[in-house]
Amino acid sequence: MPFIKKAFTIKKPIKAFLFIIREFNFTQGEAQRLISKGRILIDKKSIYDRSAVIDGEVEIVYFEPKSRGVKPIFTTKDFLIFDKPSGVLVHPNTMATEYSMLDEIRTNSGQNANATHRIDMETSGLLLASRNKSAERFLKGSFERKKIKKSYLAWVKGKIDKPFYVEEPIKIRDDYTTNKHKVEISKDGKYAKTDFIPLEYDKKLDTTLVECSPITGRTHQIRIHLFHVKHNILGDPIYGTTFEDANNYLEGKLSKKDRLVATKATRLLLHANSISFSYGCKYEIFSKVDFRKMRDEIYKGGYSWDI
Repeated sequence: MPFIKKAFTIKKPIKAFLFIIREFNFTQGEAQRLISKGRILIDKKSIYDRSAVIDGEVEIVYFEPKSRGVKPIFTTKDFLIFDKPSGVLVHPNTMATEYSMLDEIRTNSGQNANATHRIDMETSGLLLASRNKSAERFLKGSFERKKIKKSYLAWVKGKIDKPFYVEEPIKIRDDYTTNKHKVEISKDGKYAKTDFIPLEYDKKLDTTLVECSPITGRTHQIRIHLFHVKHNILGDPIYGTTFEDANNYLEGKLSKKDRLVATKATRLLLHANSISFSYGCKYEIFSKVDFRKMRDEIYKGGYSWDI
């Protein structure tokens, strides 16, 4: 497990950040960030004072990455790009999270490396990570200023035969009693726009491969915009399923077989396929995954789209 709690007996008083530097070979900045997060515990209680002096019995919680062999597809001295598998978190959401892409990022580039944007756990594809704090600030700022462009591929319900866009505001929901959608189209939401271009139609499966280009970056934007126009993404366990199936998925009770029948695929068929940005020079990176082959994950039994 990446988060480890280790007990120490410190015989002579020492500044907490100095002890961490010497014990873990961290930089001063890394050590002080660890303290700020409450990762030093005395009598089971966190301390947050960066200048604190510690001695006696102390526990320290720290992140020790454990790689599962996912290698970056592109590397510079300042950033990395991974093809994230579907089903993997970008960051651990609790200290009990067994594995996330942060394991691979920090295995490759050390404690100062970090992901610079979010990708839903079930979405696969390109993940941009910084290798140092300066690069992290620049790249996160570039995302905030909309200087980084991404495009996605999705296998969706039904036939789409011409390009279109959806320009509908998106609002985070706070009531899940009627459905389990995290967001909804609402006039009270934030402006959102996504461009869509159909690439290929599979008549037998009645599904279209679509290129999706989000102009804005709202939570679940592509998923809710496609659901809104009745072309929900195949394999989506939230947008396009029944309340019961969505609830069972969120509670970890939806079997693989039931999910396949309910969502028409084994996984969310959404893939971050390209990313372009400037960092000294212009970069345009494409995923190495042949997402067309993901049609093999689509349910081929008899069914109706009426769900």
